[in-house]
Amino acid sequence: MADPSRPARLWYQSFVHPIEQAAYIERLQGLLDSSSSPGIKFEVHGLDPPDHLFHPLTEFRCAAQAIRNALEAERAGYDAFVIGHFQEPGLLEIRGAVDIPVVGLGEASLLAALSMGRRLGLVTIDPVFIDWHERQVRAHGLDQRVAGVRAIHVDLPGFMRAFTDDASYAQVRADFVAEVRPLVAAGAEVIIPAGGLPMLLFARECPFVIDSALVLNGIAVVAKAAEMALALQRLTGSVVSRRGTYAKASAHCVEEYLRGRW
Repeated sequence: MADPSRPARLWYQSFVHPIEQAAYIERLQGLLDSSSSPGIKFEVHGLDPPDHLFHPLTEFRCAAQAIRNALEAERAGYDAFVIGHFQEPGLLEIRGAVDIPVVGLGEASLLAALSMGRRLGLVTIDPVFIDWHERQVRAHGLDQRVAGVRAIHVDLPGFMRAFTDDASYAQVRADFVAEVRPLVAAGAEVIIPAGGLPMLLFARECPFVIDSALVLNGIAVVAKAAEMALALQRLTGSVVSRRGTYAKASAHCVEEYLRGRW
């Protein structure tokens, strides 16, 4: 269990490249630093290669990297692990492999949004992820509360430009608003930008409201969800149920995984 007498270290697993997207990593680290509570320190880590090809095979490859990183984070003394990628590949496996709290950006955002409005809408970064998010919503048992999933179409360089160029930001924002309006018309009261990139990009708008619908800042949500999970562990000694879904992997199972070429 995390020792409350020392500052807590939380591994934040981003899915961008730590060098090529260093500006994004630094911006994300700054937001986490400004929003974290005293005694809490998030440390952002990237992936190499990053998640940049927008395909289920890439998500699978990134999941394998994230699982290994989570195992290594626990062994290195980190107190919690955050999957800072909305699709949260590897969440099931990581929760079943480590004893520290594990929080996923997608799950935390969806659960928080349920307390802010009756129906939700998701806008993802590329049409290829619409089906993924629809399956993700069903997997979390929330399909009756989601009005729909729509997509803008912005690649990674486009997001990087939007962080620093006003015209690029305005274009991405306009594209996002255009996809939000049909969701609001369908009954959505809370809009989730389904990705760390748009979440961080729109964090400058506080609050961000489109046609009276609230746009969720999922990065702030996942940071506070991770803090809460850690606080609950310290208060109750519990992290996750080991019956069924998150049954603990044996030591042999873990070592066999780490010996593999993933």
